Amino acid sequence: MSIILIRHGETLLNAARVFQPFDTELGPRGLEQARLLAQRIADYAPVAILASDMPRAHKTAQYISEATGLTLATSRLLHERNFGDWRGQSHDSLGHDPATVTEIPPNGESREVFAKRVEEAFNEAVSLRAKLQGTLVVVSHGLVIQTILENCVALGAQTMPHRIANTSVTVIDTDHPFTVRTLNCTLHLDGSSVAEDAKSLSGG
Repeated sequence: MSIILIRHGETLLNAARVFQPFDTELGPRGLEQARLLAQRIADYAPVAILASDMPRAHKTAQYISEATGLTLATSRLLHERNFGDWRGQSHDSLGHDPATVTEIPPNGESREVFAKRVEEAFNEAVSLRAKLQGTLVVVSHGLVIQTILENCVALGAQTMPHRIANTSVTVIDTDHPFTVRTLNCTLHLDGSSVAEDAKSLSGG
């Protein structure tokens, strides 16, 4: 039994390297990535799905729900970091890397507040998994997963990835220290026409 962390499929704004508004939907590539992901996750025989209700994550989770027959629950704690007035603007024009920026975005969320929220989200997932008789799938966002990896789990001999890939699968043990067994894996996309684009924006 485990917790599986999943990033949503690709959006057109990921590919364009733009900080995304709340209501950003999956792009055509992201929809196909989500379909391939759902086939893979079904093989894990999960017993529950918890997801961010932001459309790009929620739609990704819906594919898993359809493939497994499981009801989809949501948590606002799993939202991506709120970049406020930067949303809708190009990452490259602003010169901010969402993975490392410490500046508080205008009308947005500080790194410290975001990290505290992500810790609450992780604790919520751990508590939910403890009530289940099987694996919990958690569908969220790039910076959420990165922050969990940095602050909440044990990587062991593995190295923190440079970016969290769209529809990547990260599997962790359910008991402290929550050791990572599979990290940022996109094997389900290998050989497909929608393989991970390493130039797209991870987070934001």
